[in-house]
Amino acid sequence: MTPKLSQKISQAPLAQRFEHLLAVMSSERFLHMRGLNNDLPFYICEFPASQATDIERLQRQLINTLQGLSVPSLGGRGVKVLEINLYDLCIALLQAREGSSDGTSLWDDILRVETEVDKDNLLELLQNVLGIEDYLIPAIAERLRGGDYDVLFLCGIGEVFPYIRSHNVLNNLQSTAKDKPTVLFFPGEYRHSLAQGASLELFGLLHDDKYYRAFNIFETQA
Repeated sequence: MTPKLSQKISQAPLAQRFEHLLAVMSSERFLHMRGLNNDLPFYICEFPASQATDIERLQRQLINTLQGLSVPSLGGRGVKVLEINLYDLCIALLQAREGSSDGTSLWDDILRVETEVDKDNLLELLQNVLGIEDYLIPAIAERLRGGDYDVLFLCGIGEVFPYIRSHNVLNNLQSTAKDKPTVLFFPGEYRHSLAQGASLELFGLLHDDKYYRAFNIFETQA
């Protein structure tokens, strides 16, 4: 893993975090996946869930600024970002699938029964119809094949919880999104400890998503 920086930038003001992310994402080391030692080019961009709106603006600013750069290692062009919002993707998948009635979609069916079924049954339904291996990962792979990009942004993690879990997405992306850097914008903390290993703690409260094959982008140097 890349050596940790001396300051915990993930808790710094947004402007400082932006400058760090911009420097890392435009660096030759990051873009060309140098020094990974056979690790996957997966990066976690952690942030407090209360700052979700601010981080959405930061993402837009990053995408626009990266595109406008002149990066020597890319032949003088800017950095192209492909953004995939998992919540929007899930809705698109449900809208594209035929529902139980003529002319309706699965999305229409779910909206109709949402108020009538209990939460556990609704969760089971969504997990069944949005299976990660059968539906979500193939849909992401299709967008990757059709996209001209240098960096993949994955967002919408908080919105798809609990029927889509971030560590399951990353585990299943290992063979699909390994050719370009992937940045997961995560509303919570990516913790490391000798006792418990590494975990993605969604909203800073849920401690059961064990994952260790990603870098914390705020502990990554340009």
